[in-house]
Amino acid sequence: MLPKTHLIYFSPTGTTSKVIKQVAAGLDSRDVEHHNLTRMEQEFSLCIDDGVAVIGVPVYAGRVPEIFLKRIEKLSGEGIPAVLIALYGNRAYEDALVELRDVITAKGFNVIAAGAFIGEHSYSTDERPVAANRPDAGDMQKAREFGAAITNKLQGECNQTTLDISGNTPYKERVPLGGVCPETKPELCTLCKTCARVCPAFIITVDQEVSTKAENCIMCCACVKLCPYHARVMRHPMVEARRDMLVKNCSERKEPSCYL
Repeated sequence: MLPKTHLIYFSPTGTTSKVIKQVAAGLDSRDVEHHNLTRMEQEFSLCIDDGVAVIGVPVYAGRVPEIFLKRIEKLSGEGIPAVLIALYGNRAYEDALVELRDVITAKGFNVIAAGAFIGEHSYSTDERPVAANRPDAGDMQKAREFGAAITNKLQGECNQTTLDISGNTPYKERVPLGGVCPETKPELCTLCKTCARVCPAFIITVDQEVSTKAENCIMCCACVKLCPYHARVMRHPMVEARRDMLVKNCSERKEPSCYL
């Protein structure tokens, strides 16, 4: 049993957090400390000097979200073993895990394992599903098994070597964000403010109506997925075209990829 596991994650729709919690269950630590950076307004500063860190992010167009990179600027862990989890929507994780490995290694951690798991795509809808309801029970089981395999590795020698992960350097160019955001169906909206409470970019305000600063939207669709009245929708023509492509080309089930 490990003495302590630090969970560090950014998970707007909750899928990334589900996976890393199961990895932690497989690690079987006496103590699990959560650092949820999804809705963090204050400055985050953390130096880890014990246990193991499990760090999880969703994949945005093949890269690590910039908002997450900004929130971990003051994270460090000299020599601490780190496990990386990238959660993607059944298309491809491309360079996200390699980028995360490089960033976390530069912060002093010893990256000993990494996994790419699948979650329901942020653009998925009931009418046009993409990896709907994932991670599912099978994914959760694989995450726990991955955690158990990491425990076995930790019981041996974990030399400071660069973990070989699928992906490229230099990383692919980022897809520019800004100008596109979910909209509100006023006939369904009750002004309950759930959308404002879950937005990781803090760009939604609710008064007599819902207002969204589209220029700062990261298109995570947390407000869409978590609205209890289905009043938030993402139906911009660009997103609709992307959704059609995903349904056509990315509907076949993919399985997690693990690196040890």
